[in-house]
Amino acid sequence: MQDMLIIGGGPAGLSAAINVVARGGRATVISQPMEQNPLWKAARVDNYSGMVGVSGADMLKTMRQEAEDAGVTFVTGRATAAMYFDGAYAVTVGQEMLQGKALLLAIGAGATAPLPHEEEFLGRGVSYCATCDGRLYRARRVVVTGNAGDLAEEAAFLQSVGAEVTVVTRRPVSGLPAHIPQTKAAAIELWIENDTLRGVLADGEPILADGVFLLRQVTIPTALLAGLETDGKFILVDRHQRTNLPACYAAGDCTGHPLQIAKAVGEGLIAAQHAMQTLQQKGD
Repeated sequence: MQDMLIIGGGPAGLSAAINVVARGGRATVISQPMEQNPLWKAARVDNYSGMVGVSGADMLKTMRQEAEDAGVTFVTGRATAAMYFDGAYAVTVGQEMLQGKALLLAIGAGATAPLPHEEEFLGRGVSYCATCDGRLYRARRVVVTGNAGDLAEEAAFLQSVGAEVTVVTRRPVSGLPAHIPQTKAAAIELWIENDTLRGVLADGEPILADGVFLLRQVTIPTALLAGLETDGKFILVDRHQRTNLPACYAAGDCTGHPLQIAKAVGEGLIAAQHAMQTLQQKGD
């Protein structure tokens, strides 16, 4: 049981984790590899005081090293679901379940809107996690779509467990095994007939599938956590970075403009301080 589970390993999540530990707490950061963070690609950062001119990769490595040195725990993977139960959060990462007294969403900005019928068919043919559900589709057809940095690896995993894989994306995917076909389509929809998932429509053309794996670089907040209030694109928070859900905070680009590193670091600190103060007042 951690004091705070943090979904997102960018500046907001790392700032929060460091501050939880500084106040005597235990923090776990759940994130994809640093190389998949958008900041990693920045050749030069000129808008963060004290680190002007460094690359985004060097900035992330410095922040990550500070967190590791402080004693923060890291779990590499994609958080696919979170639930509050009996005074704590349970977060699913692959086939692992993590628990924390408080939860921080530091998932970044840029999430697309859910596809029509996506939430309705989640668990009924739609999945966010190849390693979780892939074995259910042995000898069955699946479509993999999205923009996640590890999409090629996930598609290869699905094929390795016996699924018949087709990749359908808006941009070509590099690193795919040569024998996995891929289709480029500007418009990708779930194909539903008679309340049954039939596959996807790629620019209107049907592609049959028994399952559809939606793998996104930025998680849709409301798909991750039911009941979370947003203004459509960003998570709504108060001055303590609290969301509308108990012991749930959000920080960084996912809370809105300005999309700046300084804001993300500050919001992570505020969330961590308030969460730890609340837990200590409760005697947790």
